Amino acid sequence: MADVTTGQPSPDHEVLAAVLQVRAGSLQVLLWERALEPHAHRWSLPGGRLGADEDVETSIKRQLAEKVDVRQLSHVEQLAVFSAPDRVPGGRVVATAFLGLVPADNDPIVPADTRWHPVDALPRTAFDHESIVRRARDRLRAKLSYTNIGFALAPPEFTISALRGLYSAALGYKISATNLQRVLSRRGLLEPTGETAAPGRAGGRPAALFSFAERSMAVTDPFAVLRPPGPGGPTGERS
Repeated sequence: MADVTTGQPSPDHEVLAAVLQVRAGSLQVLLWERALEPHAHRWSLPGGRLGADEDVETSIKRQLAEKVDVRQLSHVEQLAVFSAPDRVPGGRVVATAFLGLVPADNDPIVPADTRWHPVDALPRTAFDHESIVRRARDRLRAKLSYTNIGFALAPPEFTISALRGLYSAALGYKISATNLQRVLSRRGLLEPTGETAAPGRAGGRPAALFSFAERSMAVTDPFAVLRPPGPGGPTGERS
């Protein structure tokens, strides 16, 4: 179909999702290997063309269901629109990209052509998909500072040490467990469950279990910034 004002063909519209999860101590993204040209054997984000009778959110949930059990996703939000005229070969295609998060205790079954890849060690990707993954990573890192989005990375119950590991993997630098607990508790985000984790092989005092007070995204401190540790100092919060 042509644009009535320019006479030029209207661009196609696709939806894509950068689905992230902390796995094996690193932040990873779900990608599938393309079988056909263009960019055969490169790795792509799940998604596809927007249906004529769909909005973008309905479309991405439908298409994600073909790659991963969408019930495993704890959070999905619109990320950005990517509209560079040359972002894909051939006719113009505009992409609406989403960020999706899977809790660390889930291990979704995925098709044979689909795998998890560390965000900081991506394989060769198709089109502009690496840029979309980087944007998703940066969105998550920013929101870990000023929202409660950590709930979407964590299982329902966790120790502070385990939560620290999830935040450190997502942020890309180690943070202090004590400082993280102080920051999140001050904001009212953590609740003790009254239970303790089973002791590890080394024994020792059982660690207390916590949960997030809310498991839906909310802004908790719009001006807060978690920052890497300085020389000789612990990770801190700047607001």
